[in-house]
Amino acid sequence: MSEPFSVPVTVRGYETDSLGHLNQSVYLQYAEHARWALLQAAGVGQAELLAQGVAPVVLETTIRYLRELRAGEDVEVSCVFEWGEGKTFRVLQTIAKADGTVSAEAASVGGLLDLKERRLVAQPQEFFRKLTTDPGLFGL
Repeated sequence: MSEPFSVPVTVRGYETDSLGHLNQSVYLQYAEHARWALLQAAGVGQAELLAQGVAPVVLETTIRYLRELRAGEDVEVSCVFEWGEGKTFRVLQTIAKADGTVSAEAASVGGLLDLKERRLVAQPQEFFRKLTTDPGLFGL
């Protein structure tokens, strides 16, 4: 497995709930942001995927909320891909405070959807390996 890719995010006040905590749905947005940032850093932007007739899809996500986040706090959102033999892959993500305290962990199952056939692409890791300029970011 490669080193986790990560992006910095500062919690914004409008993302918090009435208790002053980061709203639970925003954790999903942070995770999505990190996944797209990884794709972009690897040279696989949305335009490149659409030009190939595919789009990434999330099939399942589990989040463990461990420590609260408040407005103004800086976090790092990591992203690691795990590849298997089938049409799906896992993405493991951590949202950690600047001091290293883990605030949340997310585990997702994803795939690449063939936009014409409306079916998952077989061996998505090979698709990414061919399209990316930096396969190491995908753990390939």
